[in-house]
Amino acid sequence: MGWSFVVVSLIVLWIASLWKVLFSSSSTSSSKTSFLSDDRALSKRNVLLVVAHPDDESMFFSPTINYLISRGHNLYILCFSIGNADGMGNTRKDEFYQACAVLKVPLQQVKVLDHPDLQDGFGKVWDHELLAKIIEEEVSSHGIDMIITFDNYGVSGHCNHRDVHYGVCQLLHNVSERSVEAWELISTCILRKYSGPVDIWLSMLLSLRYTDGMTHCLLNEHPRKSFHAMAEHSSQWVWFRKLFVSFSSYTYVNTLRKVEEVKQS
Repeated sequence: MGWSFVVVSLIVLWIASLWKVLFSSSSTSSSKTSFLSDDRALSKRNVLLVVAHPDDESMFFSPTINYLISRGHNLYILCFSIGNADGMGNTRKDEFYQACAVLKVPLQQVKVLDHPDLQDGFGKVWDHELLAKIIEEEVSSHGIDMIITFDNYGVSGHCNHRDVHYGVCQLLHNVSERSVEAWELISTCILRKYSGPVDIWLSMLLSLRYTDGMTHCLLNEHPRKSFHAMAEHSSQWVWFRKLFVSFSSYTYVNTLRKVEEVKQS
């Protein structure tokens, strides 16, 4: 009887959470304003999303991407590798473009690199100065005024994710005048990570702790689109990744924190 009550309660909570995602406001922020609702947002922002591998955009950042695209901001995506750890780099590169098309990101604003010093893999150390240089080139070329990337844990702890974060921090350290701001995707503990839409409640509650507009919680307006985008990564769309996308809180909510202090590795 006790276990039945627990199971039924969890099912009801899951359904209520999914309902909240699908039918309520997509942004809950730490202040009374939503993300990018300041004066600068009266003109559309040029935002650069920086990731390490093809499929990072669909697995981790789809709530942010859907939020930005639906509000008409100019989103650019820079992916630092073709994901060639298993020798499928060219296939994964094509899948990356297909997924971005599903997410409604203009393909001319999507770039994936295959630099010899920035190859996919655990134990592959990426030079932070090189990353910063490449990011700076993208910032200058497209008039970028905002960068979004991983935090210093990188959601999964993958070394490439973490290096991308430190590359952005290195850029901020190198630039004397902060004409560009940076936001990082907050990593959560494993229980929250695999709690699916249920985590939206804790994410929203924790974001309310900050009253200075430094943290914003974005709900995914189109979670089904996230599934469709990830499915375009057919070489990676195996059973455990299907489970990941279903149960990952990152499919349903992103919490972004502004990078204020430059953290060096």
